[in-house]
Amino acid sequence: MVTTFIIVITCIISIAAFKDQNPLPYSVARPEWFDKFKFNAFMVWHKRDFHRLISSGFVHGGWWHLAFNMLTLYFFGYYVENVFKWVFGAVAGDVLFAVFYLLAIAIASLSDLFKYREQPYYSAIGASGAVSAVIFAAILFAPKMGIGLFFIPVHIPGFVFGPLYLLYCHYMAKKNIDNIGHSAHFWGAIFGFVFPIILNPTFLKLFINQFA
Repeated sequence: MVTTFIIVITCIISIAAFKDQNPLPYSVARPEWFDKFKFNAFMVWHKRDFHRLISSGFVHGGWWHLAFNMLTLYFFGYYVENVFKWVFGAVAGDVLFAVFYLLAIAIASLSDLFKYREQPYYSAIGASGAVSAVIFAAILFAPKMGIGLFFIPVHIPGFVFGPLYLLYCHYMAKKNIDNIGHSAHFWGAIFGFVFPIILNPTFLKLFINQFA
């Protein structure tokens, strides 16, 4: 499955690129990938390092960052991928899901690209924007599914979680008080809900009908 491939590749690249406490032998570790692959708005805008718009989704800051994103992708990715296959066919579904995921990494960073294009020291890493897209695609397909936080045995329906998540991301992006890419989370989520509808407008009708 595409989801499995994404998780495996992301783990391999991220672990190889760890700059601190890299567990791999020196001959195998690639800490230079971290700086080469991370999103840097200045480098994308002025140096045309366009690969960073996507490669940034395959490097992470550490074990917890990587584990959180990949576990979330594991919980939601297979479901979304299977819906793509069911609607578009096995091969086309795989291709469209892969395109969806890669585009989500890039689209999630566009707001920060314009905002920080003149700030050479601003960088971002991680698959959180794409993972947010996958979560919101799942909400589109099954708005009443229960969504909860890790280790907290309380779940709320997706159609409630979604707006609350967007409000939180918007608020935290405005406050800009931590080192988390809330803007990327916000736009990744929006993309994740809208892109499947662009591919097949019937998704929106099915979403609405689940509340009838």
